[in-house]
Order: sequence, then C-alpha cells, then structure tokens
Amino acid sequence: MTESSNWPGRAAVFGASGGIGAALCRVLADRGVQVYAGSRSGEVPKHQFVTPFHFDLEDVETIAVAAQEMAAAPPELVIIASGVLTLEDGTGPERSFRSIDPAAMEKVMRVNAIGPALIARHMLELMPRDERFVLAAISAKVGSISDNGIGGWHSYRASKAALNMLVKNFAIEMARTHKQGAVIALHPGTVDTALSKPFQSNLPEGQLTNRREAALNLLGVIFDAGPDESGKLLSWNGEEIAP
Repeated sequence: MTESSNWPGRAAVFGASGGIGAALCRVLADRGVQVYAGSRSGEVPKHQFVTPFHFDLEDVETIAVAAQEMAAAPPELVIIASGVLTLEDGTGPERSFRSIDPAAMEKVMRVNAIGPALIARHMLELMPRDERFVLAAISAKVGSISDNGIGGWHSYRASKAALNMLVKNFAIEMARTHKQGAVIALHPGTVDTALSKPFQSNLPEGQLTNRREAALNLLGVIFDAGPDESGKLLSWNGEEIAP
C-alpha cells in the first residue's frame, strides 16, 4: 500500500475478531487511528488505540447501541468485515441446487446481507454531511452475476450479490445529502483465514494472501475511494468488478 494522507482519526470495524477484521484493526491502530473494534465474542486485537464493543449481526438492538456509543465521536471510516461461508455446524457452500437448505440459506443471508444492511442503517446516520467519509463492506467477486461462469455456492453468491446491491442503493441515497462520502463494497481476494481454510488446497501458487497484506491492500483502495467510486464493488487492487 502506498503512503496516504487519508488516514482517518477514528475508524469502526465490525467483525474485528475475524482474520481480515483483526488485521485491519492492527494496521489502523499502529498508525495512531482510534479504532472501535466490534465482535460478538469480545475477542478483538489488544492495542492502546483499540476500544472494543459488542455487537451481534442477528440482534439489531446491539448494533443500535453500538452506534449510540460512537455518536459523540463518530468514525470517519466504517468497515463491515463480518461474513460467513461455512456455517458453525459445518454446512458449507452448496455445489448443486439439490443441496439448497432453506434454514442454511436464511442464515447466510442474515449474516452476509441483512446484518451489514442494519449496520449501515445505524452508522450512516452518524456520517458528516460536509466532510469525507467511507463506509466499506467486505464482499466477494463471486457476488458478481456477470462474472459467474461456474455456478454453485448458491447461498453465498446470492448473499454477496444482495450486499452489492444494498451498497449501490446506500450510495445513491447518501449522494443526495453527503456529497463527499463513499459507500463501497470490497473484494479482498483469497485471504488466509478460517473462512477460506477448507478451500485453500486447490488454489494456484501465489493466490493466497496473508492477512496483513490483505488489510494493507484494502486500506489502499479505501483511501483512494471518493464519490466517483461510491456504489461500486472494488477489488483489492482497486479495479472495479462488474455487477
């Protein structure tokens, strides 16, 4: 990541116990950014500039309380780094439509699309009208309909496509009143985390990115994002991914 003058004074990371979320917290805090770090478990990076908070993607009240706690000193950068591919009971992405289970699909949609929408619902209200801000949601390239050439992974693809549409909707709405803000979706690439662990064995050499490098890549894209990028799905290298 190139040096940037756009480091925020305060940032909020929802999903700070995950591989990418924790790495983002550490990189930001190491640069002196005051980081609100949220998780369901309470496990977040320990750092003098990290302030933990609790939230549960499936409990809107916890999200509302977290936003209220930040209202006096709101962040200029909000990152939604939570998401699920394989459920806690071991249910993984479907390889065929015959494997679709309504309960599993509902769970994936709640975590990957509805939860981030609720975070945006409460955090966007805190964003300044006349200053730069970024709300970034970690999405995935497999949520691109035009890029889908092999099918499968129905719930995950659908949830990320829904998230990408929500980001576009929020960007349009915020642009009417917040001219300097950006709402973006981010594709981090394949990162060495628990989410990707079951699928790493078939990756080509060099395609797996370590967590810190992934965090630096994503922050580079975030710092370059402005109103012209708002509503887009951007890859870790800054390239736009078609819907």
